Amino acid sequence: MALQLSRAVSDGFRRTFTRAGAVLFVGLLLIQFGIQTSVNTAVVGFLPPEAAAQFSGEAGLVLPVSGGVGIALFVALTLVSSAYFVVLSRTFAQPLGRASTFPPALTERLGRATLVALVGGIVVSVAVTVGFALLFFPGLFLAASFLFFVFVVAVEDGGVIGSLKRSWGLARGSRLKLAVLVFFSGVFGLVLGGVTSVIGLVGEPLVADLATVALSAAFFVPYYGIIASAYLQLRDGRPNASRTTAEPVDASQTPKL
Repeated sequence: MALQLSRAVSDGFRRTFTRAGAVLFVGLLLIQFGIQTSVNTAVVGFLPPEAAAQFSGEAGLVLPVSGGVGIALFVALTLVSSAYFVVLSRTFAQPLGRASTFPPALTERLGRATLVALVGGIVVSVAVTVGFALLFFPGLFLAASFLFFVFVVAVEDGGVIGSLKRSWGLARGSRLKLAVLVFFSGVFGLVLGGVTSVIGLVGEPLVADLATVALSAAFFVPYYGIIASAYLQLRDGRPNASRTTAEPVDASQTPKL
């Protein structure tokens, strides 16, 4: 079936402005704060003392710990971030009538799904980056094709290869519309980079970090709500699939791909 993008957008925002959406927003905000801080801390920690003293005033959010601790914190938060997107996917992929609550199977096989999402996410990121570096359009095509990867992992309990294939199949026939979503996420990234650069240039690195984290969370939570709605449309094969009152998806009852 053809994806109804306007319905996916309105549906995505309706999923976002719920009690569960608010919790997910706060969760992403905290994770992003932690990741930004850990990166700054690692960079400052491995600089020579003279350079570190100078850079620390320009680094924004920094913890008074060593660079090694900063790297360990970054790795830990990366795993937490992967688990977060599994939780977000399972929550947003519920019928709209249940969007304000978390699903019963929220933590079902969460460890496995987290690792699969992390490994597959790295594969997708590398493939998309190479595609953009070559001729831009291959990257856009690949990003649109794998847009549902984390939802397949989280909701359908897929493995890395199976989830990539499943996402590819779901996107078939709707890649142009999905590419619009990818394009707008890229535009947001450019705008965010420009805004934070200007803030940093006026000597407010801490404000720049805070703005980056807050704006990113405000964009990506509804963005994934929109992707969830598109996923449900294409998975269930009807434009109003995301508005049904059927029982929520239980990842433990879904056959593996």
